[in-house]
Amino acid sequence: MADPILIVDDDDDVRDSLRALLESAGYDVRDFNSAKRVLEDGAVGQAACLIADIRMPDMDGLALQEELVRRRIGLPVIIVTGHGDVPLAVRAMKAGAIDFIEKPFDDELLLQSIGHALTRGKEQRGQASLAQSATERIALLTERERQVLECLVAGQANKVIAYELDISPRTVEIHRAHVMEKMQAKSLSDVVRLALAAGVSPPSKA
Repeated sequence: MADPILIVDDDDDVRDSLRALLESAGYDVRDFNSAKRVLEDGAVGQAACLIADIRMPDMDGLALQEELVRRRIGLPVIIVTGHGDVPLAVRAMKAGAIDFIEKPFDDELLLQSIGHALTRGKEQRGQASLAQSATERIALLTERERQVLECLVAGQANKVIAYELDISPRTVEIHRAHVMEKMQAKSLSDVVRLALAAGVSPPSKA
């Protein structure tokens, strides 16, 4: 079964309406009447997308979105906003929300927004998986191999790397081969892509 879409709204009628719409479109749905409950439940860790009202009594949709960012939970969020709440929804988008839908929402527009959020979520999970894999591979490098990797990210040629690290070009070639092997890279572009995904930066200049 696909990961569920979470609905968080303190209005029973809105939750029921959203659930009926999404289930008719074939989605698995879970709904909550408060943001605190969805966080306490831990459902955000296994969800595909979250739809949250911008105004709720205990914790509003903006605070919920900011809490997800603080916890580093890469869950796509769609904010549902009433008249006059657009500035808050824009703040939520700046904090990482995918989209906001104004009440009364158009069913087709909401379904399109959910489709976009699910696609974005898959991309984010793919990036997170790549970053984790790249970090694990880079951890296998020796200190010298890591230095060579940083120079490669800086776009330096072997001769330049040799000069920078005070080693021979042949030694650079050996280290470079080890880097590619340990990082399971087939090309220099693979090495650079993995290094950037893991947050590797070019060496700083003294």
